[in-house]
Amino acid sequence: MKNEINELVFCPLGGSGEIGMNMNLYGYGQKDNHKWIMIDIGVGFTDDSVPGVDLMVADPDFIVQRKENLLGILLTHAHEDHIGAIAHLWPMLECPIYATPFTAILIKEKCREKKIQIDGKLKIIQLDGNVKIGPFDINYVTLTHSILEPNALCIKTPVGTILHTGDWKCDNDPLMGKKMDEVKLKAIGKEGVLAMVCDSTNIFTEGRSGSEKDVRDSLMTIMENIKNRIVVTTFASNAARMETVFKCAEKVGRHLSLVGRSMHRIYNTARECGYLQNLKPPLDPRDAKKIPKNKIVYLCTGSQGEPMGAMNRIVNEEHPDVMLDADDTVIFSSRIIPGNEKKLFKIHNKLVKRQINVISEDNAFIHVSGHPGREEMKDMYNWIKPQISIPVHGEHRHMKEHFEFAKSLGVPQPALIENGDIIRVYPGEPEIIDKVHTGKLLVDGNRLIDEESRFLNDRKNIANNGLMDITLLVSKKGNLDRNPIINLRGIPADDEELDEILYDLEDEIINTAKSYSLNNKKDEKNLIDSLKSNLKKVIYTRVKKRPYTNIVLIRL
Repeated sequence: MKNEINELVFCPLGGSGEIGMNMNLYGYGQKDNHKWIMIDIGVGFTDDSVPGVDLMVADPDFIVQRKENLLGILLTHAHEDHIGAIAHLWPMLECPIYATPFTAILIKEKCREKKIQIDGKLKIIQLDGNVKIGPFDINYVTLTHSILEPNALCIKTPVGTILHTGDWKCDNDPLMGKKMDEVKLKAIGKEGVLAMVCDSTNIFTEGRSGSEKDVRDSLMTIMENIKNRIVVTTFASNAARMETVFKCAEKVGRHLSLVGRSMHRIYNTARECGYLQNLKPPLDPRDAKKIPKNKIVYLCTGSQGEPMGAMNRIVNEEHPDVMLDADDTVIFSSRIIPGNEKKLFKIHNKLVKRQINVISEDNAFIHVSGHPGREEMKDMYNWIKPQISIPVHGEHRHMKEHFEFAKSLGVPQPALIENGDIIRVYPGEPEIIDKVHTGKLLVDGNRLIDEESRFLNDRKNIANNGLMDITLLVSKKGNLDRNPIINLRGIPADDEELDEILYDLEDEIINTAKSYSLNNKKDEKNLIDSLKSNLKKVIYTRVKKRPYTNIVLIRL
């Protein structure tokens, strides 16, 4: 019998159909017996439609079932949408993890907080380093982005090379860390690249993303003209922006105080890796209260309106150490991530109402994106010259536009995929050969739940319709003992109408109970089901709500 030809395949489980939750698989070997590597393992952020849940992760079931063939997880950089799921999902996989020093320290911290032992499994790769994992020979390529140590991965296999870009931009003045290794990228392209799997986030943005140096110059000018207290909020992970605020504060004669756990984590991690040196040490927020308002700058978490972020607590006057007065200034040095507009505009409006000045991307140049505009994308394609283009890291609209963009640049074989598609990139032309299970798992408290979990459905029902909790006391003779105990929550009725509803509910309980023998325990479930149906009708007739209903029978 002839040996089957080894094939090279790619399969995104997350991040191809949404922005965030990145999880990508590369497989090499004979059909149905691939050796796999995973690139990134990130979280996504939920919205108000999922009450009580802030984070979600890609469902890893496909690779969990094949974990004996999973050779390792390689992380391109330390943003949450690329590493945030590690502590939630790694215990299902238990494979080696590869990361550069800055990312590795943050991974250790995440696992330590969750009491997950990864000793011996975390492999630190130096910048521009190389690692061979089974049939994959992987070279790290330094890029620029809005976080320290971003990398593309040049993945060499026996049948061809793939460049996985991760997140990137072209910044000639990144201020922190190395410049993009354009020479290495061009050399990779010259050697020949079978496929490029590339970031699609800013494909609709014309021109270039801009430089961090330009933001620093602009923030300096802005802060020089502010007289009272200054609060700056930005992504904690952007260490270059953090350094900018430190340097601007020092130049205008102000002390700086970091507010929020993530700010302190990134500051300490960056310093441990040799960054953020020669800066004036930040003040503890408790000490900063003693500093005159024209001599202090606070750098805070919560730039996206996160409920537990420092900025939200400050705006709601709940923070123990940071207070704002009229004519203070808050600078939102970040872009609004789609979906967060409502939360952020609510914060902006609260500040303006209190006569606090708000500076954002709407009225000043205070942020540049970490993702490439179309001119930068064009540069990358000209350097790499891939035979195949596979857009990832975007919603469907981003990836379709990226597909058309690659086609317009003359890429011979652009391909369009989504989460769960297994695309064969060798041998032959790129072709989707299978579709595997994908989906989202929600991080609910300290556990993962399915999107269709009954717990979540119950919570949505309570949020939308309210709660009706009823306790019935049954005597030894099988009679209702005393009046039922009825607890209503979230029902839109004033006190007088609520009393009337309670009387109606009591009458309905007594009338329904007459149809059943309360001495017969086998009849108990039928009674409860009938009560739930009949009592919901009472509420619906009154207020057009069908509350989540819980009925308990207690036998005395």
